[in-house]
Amino acid sequence: MTAARETTHFGEQTVALEDKQGLVNAVFHGVADRYDLMNDLMSGGIHRVWKDAMIADLAPPKGGSRPYRVLDMAGGTGDIAERIINASVGYAEVVVSDINSDMLRVGAERAKSWRYPAQASFVEANAEELPFADNSFDAYTIAFGIRNVPRIQKALNEAHRVLKRGGRIMVLEFSQVDVPGLDSFYRVFSDRVIPPMGGLVTGDSQPYQYLVESIRKFPTPAAFSAMLSEAGFKRVKHTPYSGNIAAQFSAWKL
Repeated sequence: MTAARETTHFGEQTVALEDKQGLVNAVFHGVADRYDLMNDLMSGGIHRVWKDAMIADLAPPKGGSRPYRVLDMAGGTGDIAERIINASVGYAEVVVSDINSDMLRVGAERAKSWRYPAQASFVEANAEELPFADNSFDAYTIAFGIRNVPRIQKALNEAHRVLKRGGRIMVLEFSQVDVPGLDSFYRVFSDRVIPPMGGLVTGDSQPYQYLVESIRKFPTPAAFSAMLSEAGFKRVKHTPYSGNIAAQFSAWKL
């Protein structure tokens, strides 16, 4: 008897678990060059405020006796890495890692014009199987990327493995709006505005239909916090932004 294949969601579709990563890759290959522009249009630029708040909370040191090493996962275009490096006044060393080569290409090209370009490196890698040694990073950041990982728990386990004791994970992700009135407006905006807008800007609305659907499939803040705890993280904290349109999660490897 043939064993049933494990399935997962790709937006509203049910797909074989082993097929999801390829489908996600195709989405981001198609939108890489205009990914950050679409983030600005979709959020009215407020995603920049959320990201700035996350880096302010991370508070990377501006000096010390050894390098402050950060793994920015799913960070291909480099906007989180640049913020971390600038906040540390060039002290932090950030490895920007992404499974998508086109996203990394965009980030590596942009990094040439950064204030501290030598402080960033770009590595193609799968969040579920990181090619980095145990206990090798002081911080792990991921912004709007964890929901696209097929096996989220496996990725969180890997994050815990590569962090040093005392290291911190910071996750920024879209969430479920919990403000009456705003929730219905946000749903209409997501369904009727974002995919057509994506079609106008990138020439293809389908990737943005998937991105809208993927947000609704992401675990609730309570469920995701439990996943962080299951991975071994302590002092898990959840901070809602803008009526819980987005949520920041912080936890420590102690």
